[in-house]
Parts: sequence; C-alpha cells; structure tokens
Amino acid sequence: MKPSLLPTREEVHAAYHEGEESVLRLFDVLAKTVRDLEGQNQVLKDQLAKNSRNSSKPPASDGLNKPAPKSRRVKSGKPSGGQPGHQGCRLAPVDKPDHIEVYTVVHCAQCQADLTEVSVSRVEKRQVFDLPVVRLEVTEHRSEVKTCPHCGQANAAVFPRDVTQPTQYGPRLRAQMVYFNVYHFIPLARTAEILSELYQPPISDGTIYAASVAMAAEVAPVNEQVKTYLIETAEAVHVDESGARVNGKLAWFHSASTSQATYYAIQPKRGSEAMDAIGILKERHGWVIHDAWKPYFTYEQAKHGLCNAHLVRELVFLLERRDQQWAASLLDLLLEMKRQVERATELRQTALPRPQQTVFEQRYDFVIAWGETDNPPPVREPNQRGRLKQSPARNLLDRLITHKDKVLAFIYDFNVPFDNNLAERDIRMVKVQQKVSGGFRSSEGANVFCQVRSYISTARKNGQRVLDALIQAFQSKPYITPAIMALAAE
Repeated sequence: MKPSLLPTREEVHAAYHEGEESVLRLFDVLAKTVRDLEGQNQVLKDQLAKNSRNSSKPPASDGLNKPAPKSRRVKSGKPSGGQPGHQGCRLAPVDKPDHIEVYTVVHCAQCQADLTEVSVSRVEKRQVFDLPVVRLEVTEHRSEVKTCPHCGQANAAVFPRDVTQPTQYGPRLRAQMVYFNVYHFIPLARTAEILSELYQPPISDGTIYAASVAMAAEVAPVNEQVKTYLIETAEAVHVDESGARVNGKLAWFHSASTSQATYYAIQPKRGSEAMDAIGILKERHGWVIHDAWKPYFTYEQAKHGLCNAHLVRELVFLLERRDQQWAASLLDLLLEMKRQVERATELRQTALPRPQQTVFEQRYDFVIAWGETDNPPPVREPNQRGRLKQSPARNLLDRLITHKDKVLAFIYDFNVPFDNNLAERDIRMVKVQQKVSGGFRSSEGANVFCQVRSYISTARKNGQRVLDALIQAFQSKPYITPAIMALAAE
C-alpha cells in the first residue's frame, strides 16, 4: 500500500485475518500518513498566518486583512502631538509682497453714510500665495562665423557645452522630466501629459526617457565615487536585494547604503556572482549589516552584523503560532539590550561595559539552551536519506547558535545598528516603482533607474533638494557629498 493513500476495506480485512503483525504494519503506515498530513497542514496554516508583523513579508502583502498593530515600544508618557519647544511649520506672511490689492470702504454698512473722505483707521491684511502664469522662455544662442582674410579659414565661435542641437530643452525642464518620472515614479505618458499641461508645448515619452538616460550618464562618475566610499567607509554598510521583472524575466536589484550614501545595481542573479560583479562586498573589510542570507557570509574579510528586526518578527511568529515560550524570553532580551544601547549612546559611550555584556551573553545562552530543550534536533530514521527536515524553531536556533557574535554585535560596537531597516527603506523604492510600472522593458532602462535613484537617494540623505540636485547634474556640476569629497582628498 502506498503511504499517501488510505487502505481499502479489503486490505484492512486481509490484515485482520493475517494476524497482529500485519495489523500493526498497517497501523504504522497509517500513522506515518497522518503525521505527514499534520506536517503539511501545519505548514499551510503557518503560510496563511504569516504577515508583515511576524515574518519578512512586505506590508503590501497584508491586503485587506492587515493585522492590528502590536507595538512593543515602551510608552513615553508624553501627550500626542507636538511637544513643548517643537517648532511648527506654517505659511508665514511676507513683509514685501509682489502685488498689493487695496479694497476701499465707500459706505457705512449700518447707516449708509458716505465714507470716501474719512481717513483709514487701520488695515487688515490677508496674503494669497500662488504661482504666476508659467511659460517656457526661449534663449537663442548665436555663434559668430568669421572668415580669415589671410588664409580663408572659416572660424566659428564655440557654443556652450550643453548646447548641442538646433532646438532642445534646457536643464531645468529636463530635470523636471527626471524628477517626475524617476523620483516620483510617474509613468512616462503621464509625465509627458503633466509637463505639456503646465508648459504648453507637446512633450513625447521618448524625450522624457532620453532625459533620464542623459542624467544617468552625468551622474555615473559620482556613483562610482559612492561605490568607493561604501567600500572604504568606517560606517556600517547596509545591504539588501529584491526581485524585479526586466524584459519579462526575473532579475535582482541590489542595494548598499549608509546614512549618507546609496548605491543601486541590477543583476540577472541574486547571489555571490551578482555581488562580485557589483564589487562592493568583495572589497569591503568593515561592518556589513544584512538579513543572514548565506551568500553574504562568503565574504569572510568583512565584519558581519545581523538584522535583529528580522529575528524579532521570527520570534513573534514562533510565539504566536507554535507557543514557543523561549522565543518570548529572547524577544524581551533583544529589546532590553536595544534599550540599554540607546541609553548608553545618549551618554556618549561606544560600547556596553564588559560586565554588562557578559550578563547579556549568559542570558542569551540560557534562553538558547531552553529553546534547544524544547526543540531537539531531528533523529534520522532507519534507511532515511537526504537532509533532515527541521522545524522553523530549530532552524532559527541553529542560526542563533552559529551567529551569536553577529546577532549581539550591536552591544559590542555602537557603530553596528540593531537592525537593517536602512537597507529595507532604500530597497522599498524599487518595489514602489514595480507597483507603478510593473517592471522594466529593458536592461538599459533598469540600469538608468539604478544610476539616477542612487544619485537622488544620496543627495536626499545629505539634505539636498532633489530638483536642485538634478539641475546641477544637467549643468555638468553634479552634487557630491562632503564625506565622499573628504575621502577623495585623502
């Protein structure tokens, strides 16, 4: 009888007449079938129960069944809203308006007396902020041509570097094309419609795409400097990757970033081959923060720190779905360590005191030992081949044991963050683009997106206005961060 099928009445009847051993063999087969089905059922239930709060699934996948938030943050006791000392932001009146409209009082509203000769006692002011009528300005560039009377050579004056065509759009308008399309993810057709509505002349999709291609070429040298900075900086570098459709095929966006710089790259593969081609991780010796995906560990020369936000979500899942009480203790321990690090950072410390580290290490080991007691390794059955299947709890425990130093790295060195949220925020921009456009039609388009978004993200992290940074790039003066300039000067 096949283990996956229930026995027929005839098989049960035959086993009964054959004796006890035959019945027991039939029972063993049925018991194994039931255990297999229970396991499959548990896996399916776990998949249905996973959401953005207890797994690495993105919030957008929650749909209409988005779980109620269960924040583990400790209440500050402060009232909601702006706190004392907070500087608000409102539309402030100006001292010298561009235009003034005066409304006179001619008659008394009560008795209708004539007030035209009565002096004004006071004036009430209200200011309206609006845009003037916008129109394109056309600047004609004229190059003089003179013929030398001695040799007959025709000599023409040189046009500016960025004036190359008989008619063309200038840097400000081209910067707006890139600003709407690449920064705000507005599709080409809608970007063309917006600009045509604002400025009157019809603008084609191809013109907007050409502006993005030109922008990518202008900022490519800056992004190479960013890549060098990410290799050499002492600040922890956050890395992540996410799938995307390029020309109908699966490709992978990779990001590497710090608080001051971002670098995106598109590769056909996800693992070490793609990371080697990008060239950051294979050269880096400093801290690298990631989600414990195995290819990252192949770069042994780097120092690795793990994203504890991922661990927190996995522990929440084990607690809620598998009633793993050790997971609750480890969850509380991780968050307690995070709070202690935050307090120590406020006191300008660079690491927790060694005795405090030792106490945390001992508590960590105790909880892991508790988890191992509740989740022993699977035992290989006779004649069983292949890799033994483990429970999610056991898989997590193995990772926590093997990479203990990487999980706790943030208490040893405050340059190591608790989580990898910076990389997740950066890679989220790729997912937003996919939601809007569904993917990229070509590898060239994906590479253009990576170049421009790397430049934009880096500029924003340094407090630059995006549109101004784009205009600078089209004027052949792209923005370079002070940190990168300092590194280049060394």
